[in-house]
Amino acid sequence: MGSFSIWHWLIVLLIIILVFGTKKLKNIGSDLGGAVKGFKDGMKDGQASPDEHAAPASAPAQATSTPPVTHQVDPNTIDVQAKQKV
Repeated sequence: MGSFSIWHWLIVLLIIILVFGTKKLKNIGSDLGGAVKGFKDGMKDGQASPDEHAAPASAPAQATSTPPVTHQVDPNTIDVQAKQKV
């Protein structure tokens, strides 16, 4: 049986164009290209190093007046800070 020659592939392509039309094939091609581009962008984002997403070193750190919480906190609790009257 063997592989098909170039003439067989051209006839198959002609039949596909006649059945689907060039506009629908163009839309399918652009949709497929957009999907591949989105997949590649997603793979790049997944492989980015954590240093790229970190804050720049020149940005000043925000000072907090409360110590960090080291115990389990109830999610229904509202954390507030009291101000002293002068």
